[in-house]
Amino acid sequence: MKKTMLSKTMMGRTAVKVLLATTLLAGVIVGQVGPASATAAKPTAAPIMRDNLSKYGLVKDVELPVTVEAGGLSYTLEKIMIYDIKSETAQSLIKKYEYNNYGKYFVWTKITLENKGEKTIEVSSKDPNPKWMIRVGDGAVLDQDMPGKLVREKNSKEALWTYSLKPGQKLSTYQGLLCYGSKLDHLVISLDVKGKSAIKYIVNRKEG
Repeated sequence: MKKTMLSKTMMGRTAVKVLLATTLLAGVIVGQVGPASATAAKPTAAPIMRDNLSKYGLVKDVELPVTVEAGGLSYTLEKIMIYDIKSETAQSLIKKYEYNNYGKYFVWTKITLENKGEKTIEVSSKDPNPKWMIRVGDGAVLDQDMPGKLVREKNSKEALWTYSLKPGQKLSTYQGLLCYGSKLDHLVISLDVKGKSAIKYIVNRKEG
């Protein structure tokens, strides 16, 4: 009887020792793996494609995003892509938002607007005048086209037409524009808001 109890006691002690050894070993392994994982190289994120201007021989003087401010309005051009009007991408956007289907190029922009002034800034029946223009060459201005599908939606985040921004209000959205075959030799943003104006060249006009 005593021998049996002694054997059980020894077995119990052995089991505890094995458990402790396993726990310590696991701790060592975790300790080794932890720092290695923490210092492992993280995958590099792919760069964001903000324009395709080089396709048309346009060399940027500044990188996007570009911000221009005037009269309390901050306009940031986040992205600009120029597509042949007949391209698959252009036709897909034109059909999706019911843009007009004419001209040489369809231009798709991503923009952020912010009212930093003290009065409402809008394009509506009350104030139909556009607040910004993008000029591309030969005095031509990209025509801000109307997305028929969203023509009644104010402050659309998909395809902008009418908008109204109260002081402090911000809006990130997209805007479709048409180009009627002008020579693409520069790219400049012009703002005209409440009697104040500003311009910012993205691509300066080429000499000669």
